[in-house]
Amino acid sequence: MLSRSNITTVKYTLAAIMMIGVSAPSFAASPMLEVTPKQEKLCAKADKRYQELFPDAKDLDGVVTVKLYKYNYCPRNVTVKVGTTVRWVNVDKRTSHSVWLKEAGEAESERFFPDEMWSFKFLATGDYPYLCGPHWESDDMTGFVRVVD
Repeated sequence: MLSRSNITTVKYTLAAIMMIGVSAPSFAASPMLEVTPKQEKLCAKADKRYQELFPDAKDLDGVVTVKLYKYNYCPRNVTVKVGTTVRWVNVDKRTSHSVWLKEAGEAESERFFPDEMWSFKFLATGDYPYLCGPHWESDDMTGFVRVVD
């Protein structure tokens, strides 16, 4: 149980964090994430890079690919059906990333490096915000999966 002084400390700490703009991403208000024109351009480059790296790649039935490129998930928002596997592919040249379905209580993936991938099968309907463990805070590297029937 928190004492009054601890509650006051928490209040002031939260106020200070809010003032300097550092906080965990909040997905509650608007689940689908905004996509800026800059992100759209980066995602077009990510698609091109993916084709260069994997010229014979075809999405398998039930698999949706999200590319990780220059601290962005491309596309940032996806809607899939229950039972769909989402495969995240790192198409960066030097940076490792992760996928963390933190709000769903899933463990963060291991970091994966350029040309590597990680997959997750969605078995229940719902909204699944996710983030890159090492880059969500500094680069707003966040994404969103909506799972429907």
